[in-house]
Amino acid sequence: MALPTTGVLPLNLPLLTLVLGIGGTFQYGLHISIINSPSKYVQRFINTTWEERYGTILHPDTIMLLWSVIVSIYSIGGLLGSLIVGYLSVTFGRKRTQLYNNLVAIVGAALMCMSRSAQSFEIIILGRFLYGINAGVSLNLHTMYIGECAPQSKRGMVTVSVSFAIATGKLMGFVIGLRELLGTEELWPYLLACSAVPALFQLVTLPFFPESPRYLLIDKGDKDACLKAMQQLWGPGEHHLEMENMLTEKEAVGKQIKGLKDLLVDRTVRWQMITLLLICGAVQLIGINAVYFYAYDVFQNAGIPASEAPYVSLGIGIMEILTTVLCGFLIDRLGRKTLLWGNYVILALTLTLLTATLSLQGIYSWLPYGSCVLIFIFTLSYGLGPGGVTCVLPTELFVQCYRPAAYAITGALIWLGLFVIGLAFPFVEEALGTFCFIFFLVYCISAAIFSFWILPETKDRSMMEILESFNKLNFGANKDKVKEDNVFCTRL
Repeated sequence: MALPTTGVLPLNLPLLTLVLGIGGTFQYGLHISIINSPSKYVQRFINTTWEERYGTILHPDTIMLLWSVIVSIYSIGGLLGSLIVGYLSVTFGRKRTQLYNNLVAIVGAALMCMSRSAQSFEIIILGRFLYGINAGVSLNLHTMYIGECAPQSKRGMVTVSVSFAIATGKLMGFVIGLRELLGTEELWPYLLACSAVPALFQLVTLPFFPESPRYLLIDKGDKDACLKAMQQLWGPGEHHLEMENMLTEKEAVGKQIKGLKDLLVDRTVRWQMITLLLICGAVQLIGINAVYFYAYDVFQNAGIPASEAPYVSLGIGIMEILTTVLCGFLIDRLGRKTLLWGNYVILALTLTLLTATLSLQGIYSWLPYGSCVLIFIFTLSYGLGPGGVTCVLPTELFVQCYRPAAYAITGALIWLGLFVIGLAFPFVEEALGTFCFIFFLVYCISAAIFSFWILPETKDRSMMEILESFNKLNFGANKDKVKEDNVFCTRL
């Protein structure tokens, strides 16, 4: 008889969660924040290198252009990593792909470390590109791997660890980038090379953990290996119920892996795709990066010295971590739907008030302090709602054969959104000023309405039960009239 999965989990699953987090989405969060600290040192290095090569100094606009390439090439690498992760995860498995991915980060770190001695800023560009590939693969693979390793009753809490790893990576990037640590002109190559540490850690520790049980049973058809993996992760027992659910899914949907084209044109996953695009793929439209962009000016207007602003930013990072942990405790109690629509409403209200306080802060001296409070509320609501829940949804929206393609699309949209927002927002902000938040406000309202009225609850439900809920949206009253060979619409 299987052990119940509603109590405390055996130690192996939390340890795997830790190992996957450190070498997984931690890297993504780290490189989002770490690049800000050494910016002036790297730009000076670019100018010095050019002068030593050609005997002339660069125009400031050219230096800024090269710096922009260094920053943005990360998103290009991330996009590439997202597009190839589906193929890699099916061909090599979740575990082996994650192990190989660490080698990419280690090579990137080696390039960063030797860039100054080699007098080559081009090496920095190449290293950032490799970091992007590593993060693009990890952002999708980490979520897929840990989601497939979690028992049904703990799936939400375990998968939210992906967001926790991202938030921790952001905070760590701020911390080690402080001038008291590695944020100096002498140490910036080592600062940019620090990704080697989590990559080496995961490369050494991950081999002691099993492959995803769902991958072993549904994709590979290996019942013995699947049972062994579940026992190792969840404790001793036969785990009949979980295995029966996997076998039911395998019999209903088949083993054939679906590609991107299948995912885009198949009517049986139409509303899953709409949910994926609107809630998961468009997460950059919430405006969290835009609010971070304004945070520095808001803190200065509130009287915080420029030299102390980085330490206040640490407070934002700590807030994001705490709310992600809270989301992990609440997501399997309140459900995904409630956390999404409730926090989207709070985000919309916060953006409205923030627009007002930023517009009027020159009139009332106390308004900058109100803006500071609103920034912290926005960060709290983001981590508690979409920041945590959107990591869980792709695993629950799609059955095994569609999941790699779904993650590829989600990852590609996230990276494209990061690139477009980073490129376009400064121009939008210059044109609209504090009213630039209107675009994010419209999205948050739309997402709140969709989450409340349309999105089915997925909490504590098997993949086939979730599939049934979406079949009602995809086919309505005609669900039982579709052709019998369309296995996704069979009444279970």
